[in-house]
Amino acid sequence: MRAARAPRETQSAGLEPLAVLPVFVPLRGKRVVLAGSSGGAPWKVKVLAAAGAHVDVYAPEPSDELRAVPGEIVDGSVALHARAWTPDDLWGAAFCIGALEDEADCVAFVVAARGAGAIVNAVDRPHLCDVKFGAIVNRSPLVVGISTEGAAPVFGQTVRARIEAMLPRGFARWVGAARDWRDGVTARFHGFAERRSFWERFTDRAFAEPDRAPTQQDLAELLGDTEAAPKGGAVTLVGAGPGDAELLTLKALRALRNADVILYDDLVAPEILDYARREARTMLVGKTGHGPSCRQDDINALMVQLARTGKQVVRLKSGDPLVFGRAGEEIEACRAAGIPVTVVPGISAAQGAAAALGLSLTHRDAARRLQFVTGHDRRGALPDDLNWGALADPSVTTVVYMPKRTLRALLARAVEEGLAPTTPALLVFNVSRPNQASLRGTAADLADRVEAAGLDGPALLMVGEAFSEMRAAVPVEAGPARLAI
Repeated sequence: MRAARAPRETQSAGLEPLAVLPVFVPLRGKRVVLAGSSGGAPWKVKVLAAAGAHVDVYAPEPSDELRAVPGEIVDGSVALHARAWTPDDLWGAAFCIGALEDEADCVAFVVAARGAGAIVNAVDRPHLCDVKFGAIVNRSPLVVGISTEGAAPVFGQTVRARIEAMLPRGFARWVGAARDWRDGVTARFHGFAERRSFWERFTDRAFAEPDRAPTQQDLAELLGDTEAAPKGGAVTLVGAGPGDAELLTLKALRALRNADVILYDDLVAPEILDYARREARTMLVGKTGHGPSCRQDDINALMVQLARTGKQVVRLKSGDPLVFGRAGEEIEACRAAGIPVTVVPGISAAQGAAAALGLSLTHRDAARRLQFVTGHDRRGALPDDLNWGALADPSVTTVVYMPKRTLRALLARAVEEGLAPTTPALLVFNVSRPNQASLRGTAADLADRVEAAGLDGPALLMVGEAFSEMRAAVPVEAGPARLAI
């Protein structure tokens, strides 16, 4: 019998250390001062004016480029004063920028600006800055700021270009509509869950049709769909995939971002929880092979209890929840309690292992059938009712889940029942994770190789002639995409 443990709430590790705090400063209608005319001055004036600021520029000898700026702005206003700045010029400014060539002049400007109560930036002098400019992706009112803390400006610009390519320009119209509709939506839906449901539908529609302007018909349909949606709590069983967070489906991501509570297993990679919204509670309801585990009845009861209080509950499982994930018992528990339950499939461990190693599970010259088998029964022993004739079939690829404890007995019995001893066999540990390792051999010798290697972690057994390309390889090969032949 495995030792029991109770579900327990867990805490996110929190953000990694930040080099800078990304903040956004509203400047519309506010006064900004820029002193000097160094190389970056014209661009900064344009950015400040684009944010709706009234910009006073003080420069005794403005460059031709700086003189041209007032005629090029798209918003705000710019006044160019062809003289040096004075301390009195800084009073009433919300933001002051020093674009001065001389270090001493710049220090004096920064001291005076701080004395006037302004936020200060000094061009090309990060040690004097309260705030710094970064690369900007402008889909206003959707604005993305990118900073490398001065370490790699070109890298930041490249990241900006990649993000710009991902964000259609039409998003500006959708975000503008969100701003215009927000008060009405808040007045219509008093509950947080309903408001969130509305904005999720809004976002789905924006991503589906980013290049057109949203209309009042969109608003009416979104309001109607939200009002007609079922109310109350629900449970969603979500497949987290074998480990690599990039294997999550879009539907799984949406479920994680909508969840109030996430119940997850030990085998779920920690980085996958980073995709959940930060307000969500996370609870470990771990089920470890042959180790301390939460009772299935306790997990079922917890799911139902949370959903009955109106929570959106995600039951997050490694791999695919419908493949040896006890999904059937959890679905039955929810249905018996009258709780709506849905399933989001995930990449199975078998698919993840085959893809990472570049192996076909159903090579047409070797496999006519693919079968998934469990390596142990409820007691942790080799199941009594395995179809040994099917396991010994040379035209089948067999994938055995949770095989470590019964590996030797399973392979020995399969050989006794007619499986060729030379049939290629492969054991993959920690599928799709950075510490993935593969151990290969034959049905006759793989168990000995496993004992000698001493590898650890969740494992998957793959047996069949579809893997015949594996020949006399080095026993152990680590890395999620490597297989020595």
